[in-house]
Amino acid sequence: MSGIDSSRTTHRALVAAALLIAAGASVPAVASSTAPAPARSGSNGPAYDRVADFYGAYIDAVTDEDSGRLDSRLRAFYLTPALRSRLADWENRQHADGVLRAQDVPRAWKVTPGDSGAGHTWSTVRLTWGSDRHPTYTYLTVQSDLATRKISGIRPRS
Repeated sequence: MSGIDSSRTTHRALVAAALLIAAGASVPAVASSTAPAPARSGSNGPAYDRVADFYGAYIDAVTDEDSGRLDSRLRAFYLTPALRSRLADWENRQHADGVLRAQDVPRAWKVTPGDSGAGHTWSTVRLTWGSDRHPTYTYLTVQSDLATRKISGIRPRS
C-alpha cells in the first residue's frame, strides 16, 4: 500500500472513530504507522484540576459558539446551582459572560492552586487576551467546594 493510500485509510479510521465517540460509543485503539501524537493525561485529582478542566472545555465551547449549548451543560455539571443563579444575575446586569467576566473569549488560560480551608479551596485563573507579542491578563479567584469539587464562586482577583 502506498504512503498516500495508508494516510487516507488512517484518516478515514480517525474520522469514523471521532464520529462514534461524538455519538457516545467507545472505540478500540487504532494502530498507525505514523509517529504517535503527544500524550495528554488526567486523573480524578484535586479541585483545581476540575477548575482547569472546566475552563478549558468552557472556553472551547464558547469559542466554537456551540449550537448545542455545551457551555450551559458545562455550567450545569461543574458549577453549583447557587453560583449559576448569581452568574445569571451578574450577566443580566453586565451584559457579559460571568464565567469569563468579559464580553470576549480569551485566547489562553492557566489555573494555579491556592489555599484551602473551611471546606473550600481557591484557585487563580489567569485569562490571556491580545496577541502573543502584547498579551494582557485578567485574574479570577475561583472557589470550589471540597466535598463536591463543584465551583461555588468566581470573582475578579483583588
